[in-house]
Amino acid sequence: MNLETAMRVASTGMKVQSARLRVVAENLANAESTARTPGGEPYRRKTIEVTGRRDRSSGATLVEIRRYGTDRSELPLRYLPGHPAADAAGYVRFPNVNPLIELVDMREAQRSYEANLNAMQMARGMIQRTLDILR
Repeated sequence: MNLETAMRVASTGMKVQSARLRVVAENLANAESTARTPGGEPYRRKTIEVTGRRDRSSGATLVEIRRYGTDRSELPLRYLPGHPAADAAGYVRFPNVNPLIELVDMREAQRSYEANLNAMQMARGMIQRTLDILR
């Protein structure tokens, strides 16, 4: 694998991890968002699906976002009869966002982003050293 290909692989990885971090941030920001109307649908956790694609020109496998989705798991109910979004029985549906899972996802995406950034910096450093030798 040449250095240009290595930088391309790392840049696609950084792009995907950046998108993952945006999705996690949105989920965390809406972890307690309820519906505005009684018995309404609250925020649903967003997901991101990543896939690998073979680049024919370089032979490298590049990652890309396959699709964005929503988690269709059950929404937790809490008994809060005075809440504006409470149904007739006094229950409020809350988002299916688990902050602990989101924080773990965030940490994983952050570390993957950093690994791709390090690979990019190493490839750039090697190119710079090659140019220095050729001078």
